[in-house]
Amino acid sequence: MLLLGLLLVLGCATLVMLLFIYVTSETYAKVIRFKDEQFYLDPKTAEKARFPSIEDDSTIWLSVIVPAYNEEKRLPVMLEECLDYLEKKLKSNPSCTYEVLIVDDGSNDRTTEVGLSYSKKYGCDKVRVLTLSTNRGKGGAVRLGMLSARGEQLLFADADGATTFEDISKLQNNLKELVKGQPMDKALGLVCGSRAHLEKEAIASRSFFRTVLMKGFHLLVWLFAARSVRDTQCGFKLLTRPTARLCFPNLHIERWAFDVELIYIAEYMKIPTGEVSVRWMEIEGNLLIIFIWIVQLIVFKVFIWNWYKKDAVFPCTMKYILHAPCLTHA
Repeated sequence: MLLLGLLLVLGCATLVMLLFIYVTSETYAKVIRFKDEQFYLDPKTAEKARFPSIEDDSTIWLSVIVPAYNEEKRLPVMLEECLDYLEKKLKSNPSCTYEVLIVDDGSNDRTTEVGLSYSKKYGCDKVRVLTLSTNRGKGGAVRLGMLSARGEQLLFADADGATTFEDISKLQNNLKELVKGQPMDKALGLVCGSRAHLEKEAIASRSFFRTVLMKGFHLLVWLFAARSVRDTQCGFKLLTRPTARLCFPNLHIERWAFDVELIYIAEYMKIPTGEVSVRWMEIEGNLLIIFIWIVQLIVFKVFIWNWYKKDAVFPCTMKYILHAPCLTHA
């Protein structure tokens, strides 16, 4: 009886949430960026400079976007591995220029200070910190990082360092195959790192309840959204600059499961998509987050007809640029 009551309360809460989202939902995605978020700090000179725009031409080979929320402890480990790899790559091939863009998603700890220490060590041409005025969620942080990047290839990678960074070479090789000889800064392509090959091992080490939730989430993803990628949630994805320019201004989901909408947009626009296995160390997640993922997917399906109905999609493509503003500065 108690379980029935809890399910009833949960069902009512979900319906209220869906009704609220329906009333407040808008067809077009909005990107809100505060004035302070348009600049990065050079810790060597204490001067601020304006971030470039995704609409600009690329000026470097690779941009690595690292969303970080209260990651002062785990961020250094990830950055050491990442920068060590990129520095070796640069020394062996001077054309492999890069930047690491740390997006502090409104942290309450010293995440920004940690990021700036690497900016001071390597120079702000290689490491920049974008500090958000308010917490947006992982999707919102990745989006603003993408919109501020300079690379012809753009990777977003989680700050927890769960993925072995040098596996980026696997994604880059697959991306080359997808673009089929086209210039990288003119072609469309998205490659997702994947842990699908580790599924049996992961199931063996997880609790039964967590396994059921994850299986349910993956089933809902397949039914409601993305079918070309088995592992939508691995935080290690590489895309070309035109792909980022097309997809990220049009994301509606700013928090967990934004990856699903990203892949959905890519499939909708027939952007070539690949999936490559990567080495990965499981970082135990919160069961509440998995539940929220599931609720978000249901919301995503309920409102997908409004967000992506014919002649109302992708206002930030050239075809629809007059329909709605893509970037709002506050």
